[in-house]
Amino acid sequence: MVVLTGPRQVGKSTLLRREPPFCDWHQVTLDDFDALAAAREDPHALWEGHDAIVLDEVQKAPGVLSAVKAAVDRDSSRRFVLTGSANLLLMQHVSESLAGRASYLELGPLTLGEWEGRPAPTLLERLLDGDAPTVDHDMRQPADLYALAYRGMMPRFLTLPERSVPAWWDGYVATYLERDVRAIAQVSSLPDYRRVMEALALRQGAVLNRSELARDVGVTQPTTYRYIDLMKTTGAVRLLAAFSGNRTTRLVKSPKPYLFDSGLTSFLAGHYTLESLRGSREAGVVFEGLVLQHLAALCQLMTPPPRLYYWRTVVGAEVDVVVERGRACLGIEIRVSSRVGFGDTAGLRAFLRDTPNAVAGVVVYGGTETQQLGEKLFAVPWTALAG
Repeated sequence: MVVLTGPRQVGKSTLLRREPPFCDWHQVTLDDFDALAAAREDPHALWEGHDAIVLDEVQKAPGVLSAVKAAVDRDSSRRFVLTGSANLLLMQHVSESLAGRASYLELGPLTLGEWEGRPAPTLLERLLDGDAPTVDHDMRQPADLYALAYRGMMPRFLTLPERSVPAWWDGYVATYLERDVRAIAQVSSLPDYRRVMEALALRQGAVLNRSELARDVGVTQPTTYRYIDLMKTTGAVRLLAAFSGNRTTRLVKSPKPYLFDSGLTSFLAGHYTLESLRGSREAGVVFEGLVLQHLAALCQLMTPPPRLYYWRTVVGAEVDVVVERGRACLGIEIRVSSRVGFGDTAGLRAFLRDTPNAVAGVVVYGGTETQQLGEKLFAVPWTALAG
């Protein structure tokens, strides 16, 4: 089995309908009421007579996974691809059904390289291997970096005009609340759930204080915790854990939240026009989320995929993202500005001093030049990681 998850509308179903060999497989979607009824009453009927099957939106009937497990156990030549708008590993009763039988892949929004039809860059992998960064493609910037972060990288925006961006995100959030959230959990108040999402958007990139968030939103702490876990399960939010490579250093342990797409962050933070975002204090963290999306996509291309963290000490030294692969780790600072210098590396220098297995510190920024800023310290245009 292969399990393909990711947020709504990132293109999971489209990919499997159009891409060989899966486009020739028997396709069943549990969005169809008849298929959903069969999944609940007689799931084996869904794939009878087929040995290569795509089951779409399986989070709507997680009980079908026990039948899939039995089918694979009886006939090891049978192949399944399971998709869902929820992380099935985080759903109750699922991990036991799939244990030892599935590989997991996560599909996110498009990257800039995919958008423009270019191959995936290899810079992140080379940095983790200890190589100094070199320019391997044109470092030109998008026409408007802020416009890219404001719009987001969902496939629908390939053809949607900019004036329609707020309306599309508004419909997206409404559909997410009504379908994805209610499909896997009982939520007593969708308005409260949305307020927690909006509060997370305003706190993106900051260490998460759940108690403070609950107080500000006016929702009980247990409910706030549950809603955040549900957002993680449905792929709406990524919680970046604290990195603690040096176990003798006291580090902040709470995670940092990032919504899955920069456009969603911008929308939920209340920026309904590009000019509103461009002059706002949230512009930097919205761009930070855009870069994190691309880092996550590049990590998915490696086997095994690197893990993403942040680093921050109790005295305030901080690095936005730490990429760890095996015994090697890489510190990354993210700056939306078009110019950076040695002064932007204070957190990275502290990280390199405290982390023996750190191979480099990199400032990813909105400029066009690759620069060496010190020993194992580099500035790299964000497009070098975006493709």
